[in-house]
Amino acid sequence: MERGGTAALACTFRSSSSSSPVSHCSPLLRSRGRPPAPAGAPHLLLPTGRRFSQNRFLETSKGLKRYSLTTFSPFGRPTSLNDADLVKDKMLIDCGEEQDCVLDGIVALGKFDALHIGHRELAMHASKSGNPFLLSFVGMAEVLGWEYRPPIVAHCDRKRVLSSWAPYCRNVVPLEYQVEFSKVRYLTPRQFVEKLSTDLRIKGVVAGENYRFGYKASGDAAELVKLCEEFGLSAFIVRSVMDTAKGSYNGATPAVNSSDKGQVSSSRVRQALSVGDIEYVSKLLGRKHRLVLTVSECSIKERKNIIIPKSCMVNMPPADGFYENCELFNGGYLGLCRVVISTETIDIEMKDESSLSPDPFQEVQQLGIEFG
Repeated sequence: MERGGTAALACTFRSSSSSSPVSHCSPLLRSRGRPPAPAGAPHLLLPTGRRFSQNRFLETSKGLKRYSLTTFSPFGRPTSLNDADLVKDKMLIDCGEEQDCVLDGIVALGKFDALHIGHRELAMHASKSGNPFLLSFVGMAEVLGWEYRPPIVAHCDRKRVLSSWAPYCRNVVPLEYQVEFSKVRYLTPRQFVEKLSTDLRIKGVVAGENYRFGYKASGDAAELVKLCEEFGLSAFIVRSVMDTAKGSYNGATPAVNSSDKGQVSSSRVRQALSVGDIEYVSKLLGRKHRLVLTVSECSIKERKNIIIPKSCMVNMPPADGFYENCELFNGGYLGLCRVVISTETIDIEMKDESSLSPDPFQEVQQLGIEFG
């Protein structure tokens, strides 16, 4: 999906048990043509990595393009264990009984919360040797009793972000599939790799040098390589992408937790958002941060302003404050705007008043604000 393609998908903080229908509505605002992107999109060169396995990777099929992604529930949450499309006792969510969604592929392992440039690096290395997949683990907060935090990337916006990685992944859009954490929590490192080999029938894995896996995170990258050798899988361990912007922007503390060694991380993205350091956030993500809002009957239009309650936010916003040079999307590109985030509301002021339709709140739609 091209930039600006965040369609009006239902994705809110409401419970998945809600029965509210999802309407396919006419655009809330009139979409204008986006200025053409500059010719020659940049391609990020791959740094030298460390390949530990002697097994050959799959050869990349030239010209192959994959665009589908795992689905999410209508209200923005990943499908849960009680959903009908989750096959009992299978490792992957939304992959069907045969579990062949990642067959013969190269899977990148991780949580992939922020989809930042370190995560993109893993997908890039996977694409060098086969069809790239992201294997992310969900439900950890519920199982481990962590406090719920809104996602950095709205679940309904992940496909757009992954699509933007195609130029870095040999023009292939990485596909994402999810593993319910409760299904693998008690597996030993050996049992986990065995399931990757026998149940999912992959050809290889890519992981960061700090990757931990297995019960109580007992396995590390070196053990992953050893076990992959044993089960006939290729293994590629990628050096961490270091945060070269640390300390040069307005305020995110460089060390945010005990595992922080100066690498780009989702924790750093959250910290930067929490202090409103948008320039730093953009550096870590490799793109502008997009906040997705569900427009409801509580939203107000006043000339060239839209006022939306904070309760309509789908993902993590930046800190309360005033933000210039933002861009507004609703399926298509709408134009430049200024945004004020206060305690209870988000006030969007369009640069061009004509972008707003006369009666924009007839039906529920979504807006995306990019900060930059």
